[in-house]
Amino acid sequence: MHIRRVVTEHGSQGVARFAEDGAVPRTDIFKTVPGLVSRLVWSTSASTTVPFNGTDPTPLVTSFVPEPGETRFLVLTFPPDAVFMAPDFDGAAAVAENLAVSPGLAERFEPDGKHQTPTVDYGIVLDGEIWMELDDANETRLGQFDTFVQNGTRHAWRNKSDRPATIAVVLVGARTADRTDYDNGL
Repeated sequence: MHIRRVVTEHGSQGVARFAEDGAVPRTDIFKTVPGLVSRLVWSTSASTTVPFNGTDPTPLVTSFVPEPGETRFLVLTFPPDAVFMAPDFDGAAAVAENLAVSPGLAERFEPDGKHQTPTVDYGIVLDGEIWMELDDANETRLGQFDTFVQNGTRHAWRNKSDRPATIAVVLVGARTADRTDYDNGL
């Protein structure tokens, strides 16, 4: 699935105009996991200001997990789970490629695919269907245009269908409450 990215800016005398119009520059098509595609569309830092200064922030991202006050905008395509069950699937090679493609995020993955980030994630299923799996076998199916808000919980994505599923998600870096804050309802 080709994803087009349009970026705006202010021209002379503050007139709005298009700064960029083209493919997402940071698109990774996994070689070790057929059908898995990761696209980093945009990011902001805690000090991002408008108007846009003309510098694309995506090449500068060193961690896909934003710090508090930062954001990451990703579009991810997941192949059917059957890809991971294929006899020739090389799990070690997939882990190595993920570490190279998704720094900061890949290190958080457990062997079963679950992971947890200190972020609030806003997402929407663009195409297909995907299952969000939480702890204790809690899971729910999300179909096209279903949305989710992921509040820093441990989760995994499962594509139980026979076709790819694509989601768009914005990760918002958040402060992690300590247990005292949580117990006090803060």
